[in-house]
Amino acid sequence: MIPRYTHPDMGRIWSDQHRYETWLLVETAAAEAMAAAGIIPADAARDIRERGAFDVARIEEIEQITQHDVIAFTTAVAEKVGPSARWLHFGMTSSDVIDTAQALQMREACDVILSDLSAAADALRDRAIEHRATPMIGRTHGVHAEPMTFGLKLALWYAELDRGRERLRRAQSTVSVGKISGAVGTFAHLPPEIETEVCRRLGLEAATVESQIIQRDRHAELMAALAITAASLEKFALAIRGLQVTEIGEVEEPFAKGQKGSSAMPHKRNPIGCEQIVGLARVVRANCQASFENIALWHERDISHSSVERVILPDSFIALDHMLRRFTRIVRGMLVYPERMRENLNRSRGVVFSGTVLLELARKGVTREQAYEWVQRNAMRSLAEQRDFKALLLADAEITRALSRDEIERAFDLGEQLKHVDYIFDRVFHAVHTGG
Repeated sequence: MIPRYTHPDMGRIWSDQHRYETWLLVETAAAEAMAAAGIIPADAARDIRERGAFDVARIEEIEQITQHDVIAFTTAVAEKVGPSARWLHFGMTSSDVIDTAQALQMREACDVILSDLSAAADALRDRAIEHRATPMIGRTHGVHAEPMTFGLKLALWYAELDRGRERLRRAQSTVSVGKISGAVGTFAHLPPEIETEVCRRLGLEAATVESQIIQRDRHAELMAALAITAASLEKFALAIRGLQVTEIGEVEEPFAKGQKGSSAMPHKRNPIGCEQIVGLARVVRANCQASFENIALWHERDISHSSVERVILPDSFIALDHMLRRFTRIVRGMLVYPERMRENLNRSRGVVFSGTVLLELARKGVTREQAYEWVQRNAMRSLAEQRDFKALLLADAEITRALSRDEIERAFDLGEQLKHVDYIFDRVFHAVHTGG
């Protein structure tokens, strides 16, 4: 488990106490639905609702004997309910309770993650707007490519997290189903109307068809949504780490007063928050693989998925909750160094404008192949001899026969490179709020 820094609501959702609370909620809803249908006495349903309670320690004590958690639970509750407890769990199988209750837990946990995602997205939006016009060099393959802005990078992350929100909402809907259809899903002991009513009372959809359990492709979809979100956070954290490399030095995750970076080197300011996010993403991704393994079970059910879910569901939700909260704090407090970004942009002596020069030559009627040759030879010379790229172009007779000095100068206009940034921002931050 990953309890440190975790929002208390997430820990509570996956606690033993809350798990049994949701079991009792399902049992109570089932008793009330059966009473309304005339299957069990109304006073029995009332007793279960009013007297139904449990003590976790007592359940664990009974389970030491029964080796069955649901029987231990119903026995402990029956001790509180009294004679009416003979109608508790009437006509139901263990998975009717476990899987329906787990749907409630997953739905609650999704709500926490969705709140976390909104907070992280808000932080990214604010910093993106702040740095909308902060120029930096874009990198592909780790090599200088063309100019962009730091705000664009953050807007890209914002849009990705927004897709993560939509993905999680869909997965939340997929797992928000219950079943009260019995040992092999045939409704042999209770009519389908009871399932429908129980799910209605709990705010769930009744599964259209199930075996003894709710099918685990639903859970795998949810775990995939969690894993993709974790992978997105990993991507963002890696980018921050890369920009914090000493030789780049464009961005730095916050470093608190009194914080220490190394036991041996007092100067160190390490991106430990981002590194933690990267590491935990591996855990969530591995757990997702385990959820895929849970889909294939023997016949109408075996128990091999149960032990796995007791680990992967709490751990994945708790880890992702922590990751999102840590990432939000990093983004809010992130140190950005625009002067260093400008310095690095200029470090390649203008070769990053080579693509624009190539297009200008093409506009003048030079074949692409010929233009590429002329531009590349000057770019390679600039890199090899550490000379100004624009000066080399202005001294190249073949290029100056095709382009005037003003045309060459215009090809190095940073404003021209970034002229559509506002359009992109409008598209990102308008579209995500209107569904466009």
